[in-house]
Amino acid sequence: MNYRHAFHAGNFADLAKHAALTVLLDRMTRIAGPLTVIDTHAGAGAYDLTGDMARRSGEAEAGIVRLMGAGDAPEAFEVLIAATARINEGAGVRLYPGSPMLIAASLRPGDRLIACELRPDDHAHLANLMGERAEILQADGFAIAPARIPGKTPVLIHIDPPYERGDDYRRCVQAAAEAVAKNSAACVMIWLPLKDLETFDRFLRDLETSVRRPVLIAETRLRPLDDPLKMNGCALAILSPPAGIEGPVGEICRWIAHNLGQNGGEARVWNL
Repeated sequence: MNYRHAFHAGNFADLAKHAALTVLLDRMTRIAGPLTVIDTHAGAGAYDLTGDMARRSGEAEAGIVRLMGAGDAPEAFEVLIAATARINEGAGVRLYPGSPMLIAASLRPGDRLIACELRPDDHAHLANLMGERAEILQADGFAIAPARIPGKTPVLIHIDPPYERGDDYRRCVQAAAEAVAKNSAACVMIWLPLKDLETFDRFLRDLETSVRRPVLIAETRLRPLDDPLKMNGCALAILSPPAGIEGPVGEICRWIAHNLGQNGGEARVWNL
């Protein structure tokens, strides 16, 4: 698979990741006091689904386009659907909002967003798009997250690397472990692709032994995990999840699996 996110913008994995992210933000912005959100791999911020990269993959057609035309999507998708309609001004689905836009739209006065992106072109696009709504860093998000996390106030860290390096899984766990060691109440959401069971199980074992915190795992499988060269599904690992998050996250995973998966797909939400 090509790891440039513009190829995959608005696909089924983005629906799972971004809908769950908006649910987390809804819960955490109800907490008193300022919230800090750190987006470790922020990307370009928004994506043109009519562009060459998106058209070559066609993944948005089986993702956000399907969702926007559905009449049975659960309430947990409402923020993502509204944000997509807003960026397109109600005219079709040409643009897709990335995580920085979704986060910034959910924050209150006094909250802050730190968004990291290493690619120079995507960083420039993100900085131009976000303006003063966020602190935009051309930096390694794995290093920034534990370094910039506040020690006491509420914080949400969103980790979703491209997994093009062999150590990305390990670095996800390491960054999460360092973050919760600095702020025990930090909520961390890690997104990862599901390709084969061995890789997924190894990640879960590493996470369980490295992070002594409650962890909610949400799996969305479109097809069996028997081809490590394909993204057969995706998963979310949510450390220190807010109370009641299991219900809406489960609705998200089930809708995607049943509506976009092969033979109904499979969805599962459980505690590690």
